[in-house]
Amino acid sequence: MSTTVAVVLLLALTAYAVFGGADFGAGFWDLTAGGAERGRRPRELIERSIGPVWEANHVWLIFVFVVTWTAFPEAYASIWLTLFVPLTIAALGIVLRGASFAFRKSVESTRSRRAFGAAFAASSVVVPYCMGAVAGGIASGRVPAGGRAGDPVDSWVNPTSVVAGLLAVTLFAYLAAVYLVWEARGAGDPALEEYFRRRCLGGAVAAAVVLVVGAFVVRDDASYLWDGLTSRALPVVAAGTLCGLAALVLLVMRAARGARLLAALAVAAVVVGWGVAQWDYLLPTSLTVSAAAAPSGTLTALVVVVVLAAVLVVPAFLLLYVLDQRRMLPEEGLEEAPVPER
Repeated sequence: MSTTVAVVLLLALTAYAVFGGADFGAGFWDLTAGGAERGRRPRELIERSIGPVWEANHVWLIFVFVVTWTAFPEAYASIWLTLFVPLTIAALGIVLRGASFAFRKSVESTRSRRAFGAAFAASSVVVPYCMGAVAGGIASGRVPAGGRAGDPVDSWVNPTSVVAGLLAVTLFAYLAAVYLVWEARGAGDPALEEYFRRRCLGGAVAAAVVLVVGAFVVRDDASYLWDGLTSRALPVVAAGTLCGLAALVLLVMRAARGARLLAALAVAAVVVGWGVAQWDYLLPTSLTVSAAAAPSGTLTALVVVVVLAAVLVVPAFLLLYVLDQRRMLPEEGLEEAPVPER
C-alpha cells in the first residue's frame, strides 16, 4: 500500500510540474518581456493564458503536502524541519505572486501595475528555484531521517540544490514558451507565435546546458541519485530526452500542437526519473518508503479518499482546461486602456 501511495504522490508532483510549472515559466517571460510598451502584447497573452487556471493548478501542490503529511509523517517532519527556509520562501512567494497577479489586473495606475507586475514576475522565478533547491537537498541525502532537523543552510545551498533550482526555472520557462506558442496561434497572432517560438528554442538550450552541467554535479555530490539515473531510471531519462529533441524538431517545423505534448512529456520525465532514481528511498539513503509509511489503516483510508477525490475533482479540472482552451471563460480585470501616470 505504501508503494501505491508513493506512486500517487509522484504523479501529483508530475502534474504540478507540467501545469503549475508552466504558470511559473510564464511569469519568467513576463519578467523578461521588456518595458511597458515593448512587453505589452506578450504580457497580455500571458495574462489571458494563465488567468483562468493558475489558482486551480496549485491544488496539486496542496495535494502533495497533504498526502506526504498523512502517509509519510516522519519524512514530512524531517523535510520541513531541515528545509523550512526555502519552503517558507516558496510559500510566501506563491502568496505574493497570486496577489500581485490578481491586483495587477484590477488597478488603473500604470505605476501600480508595474509594481504588481514586478512582484508577480520575480516571485515566478524565486518560487520554482526554491522548490528545485528543496528537491536537490532531499535527493543529495542532506535531510536526515527520524524527524530530526538537518543543516538549515547546507541542505539547500549546495551544488545539487543549485543545479536543481536552475533546472526548475529553465525547464518551466521552456515549457511555458511552448504553451504560449500554441496560445498565440489560437489567438491568430503570427508575430507573437514567432516571438515565443524563439524563446522556446532559447529555453531548451538553457535547460540542456543545466542538465549537462548538472550530470557532473550529481555524479560527485549525490551518488545514490546518480547511480539510479544511470541504471533503473535510464529508460525514463532516455524517453524524456527523445521527447525533448522531438519537441524541438516540431518547433523548428512550426508544429505547435505536437510540440506542446512532447515538451510536457519531457518535463514529466525529469520528475518521474528523479522519483525512480531514488527509489525506494524517500530520504536517500536513510529512510525508505516502507519505513516512513503510516499504519496500514491510515494508508487504506487515504487511498479511498484519493480515489473519491479523483472521481469528483479530475472531471472538473478537465472541464476547466477544455473551456480555457476553447476560450469560453470570461476574462477578469479592467479593460486595457491608456491611463495617466499617478
